Amino acid sequence: MSPILVASLLAAASAVPSMEVIPLFNGRDLSGWHMDVPELDRNPSGPKPFVVRDGLLVSIGTPGGHLVTDRAFTNYRLVVEYRFSKQPGNCGVLVHCSQPRALYGMFPKSIEVQMQSGHAGDFWCIGEDIWVPDMEKRRGPKENWGVDGNKARRIANLTDDSEKPVGQWNVMVIECFDDKVTVWVNGDLVNAGSKATARTGQIALQAEGSEVEFRKLVLVRY
Repeated sequence: MSPILVASLLAAASAVPSMEVIPLFNGRDLSGWHMDVPELDRNPSGPKPFVVRDGLLVSIGTPGGHLVTDRAFTNYRLVVEYRFSKQPGNCGVLVHCSQPRALYGMFPKSIEVQMQSGHAGDFWCIGEDIWVPDMEKRRGPKENWGVDGNKARRIANLTDDSEKPVGQWNVMVIECFDDKVTVWVNGDLVNAGSKATARTGQIALQAEGSEVEFRKLVLVRY
């Protein structure tokens, strides 16, 4: 989905009374979000992994944790413009978040849409589950599937060729509607699942070891 198409989507949504456009980042501060960072439990005055810098929301990467919306959302399309500014790395957008620190004392119960370089659009099941066609091919043997611990929680995407080089901006669009989650990266359909075990929840961004810049986080609610 090109930036032009994204702009057209947002313009069209704003003209339809049944659709609501909600900017999640105002370019100035982290209003509407809160951090859940285990390291700050022990050292509240320690460095924060999420900052606003030059009008961008930046995940520094460490200490590990999540930036979570104060609100929960249902039936929406989320537009995320991001880039790894320094080197390839790891991050993710988590949808349908509920119980904090449900996995490994860190990850909220959710469905993660992976942003890791080379794997954008993978699903990771974190206490919630989702189904895709060719599940055994993309997730491994059925007896290993699960949503916690060392179970097979990763569901590989449809293509690893949709991301742009480090330093260039990517557009990720995540649509959550009823029990379905559909993901596009730079216009390519990279994943589509259904039968999700959650249909509503908060949205979270990860701090997972790499610096990532976000310049747009806009939600269109149906």
